[in-house]
Amino acid sequence: MSRFASTAADTPLKRLRGAFGVARSVGIYYRRGRASDLDRMHARFAGRGDLVFDIGSHVGDRVASFRRLGAKVVAVEPQPGPVMLLRLLYGRRRDVHIVPSAVGAAEGRLRMYLNVDNPTVSSASTAFIGAAADAPGWEGQHWERTIEVAQTTLDALIARFGSPAFTKIDVEGFEAEVLRGLSQPLPALSVEFTTIQRGVALAALEELDRLGRYRFNAALGESQRLVHAQWLGADAIRAWLCALPQAANSGDIYAVLQR
Repeated sequence: MSRFASTAADTPLKRLRGAFGVARSVGIYYRRGRASDLDRMHARFAGRGDLVFDIGSHVGDRVASFRRLGAKVVAVEPQPGPVMLLRLLYGRRRDVHIVPSAVGAAEGRLRMYLNVDNPTVSSASTAFIGAAADAPGWEGQHWERTIEVAQTTLDALIARFGSPAFTKIDVEGFEAEVLRGLSQPLPALSVEFTTIQRGVALAALEELDRLGRYRFNAALGESQRLVHAQWLGADAIRAWLCALPQAANSGDIYAVLQR
């Protein structure tokens, strides 16, 4: 069955479902006890006065974490519902800049597919949506609204705001495209991966190889705990990713530039 249930225009019912979808995400990502785990992880990479790029900010739980650590945050999010929430939560904060845009290989416009009921997996990648079809753990997901959004690049964000100490990239199958819009190495990054689309993560690792010499670690799911006691080279993290059982589902690969 196609996961594109419809590409019809927005309706009052879809707007209501979208509001419930954002509220659901708030309940998940701002749940009690999660903040300390996020802060512990993020403190490895950024602290007071540092600049952080949050690419795919969604409902802003990572923004909240970086702010608690004293960092300045550029929150980049293309979905209208989450952008409204980000502006409500952080629009008056001088240490947060909200950019209502997707990020990719070039500046321009981009078609995005919204999962109205679960906006955390909305995506600009039809390949991602196709990979989710009938995959275990992805049952019941549908992308039924299509919108056009602005697209910027990491290079353009750096030109506007400066070079970040840490960049988090979580864009549902579009991670390699984000890195293709970067022409300089950054000191530290995280890149989401899924086991239904390991090729995207491998392509993202190739882009990091292009930019500089990195060491790697990873966290599974939303554990916010590094898997490896020692940081790995590029070949070792690729081997680890390819050997992961399908049931691992998703996580983040962390990359730190070697000086």
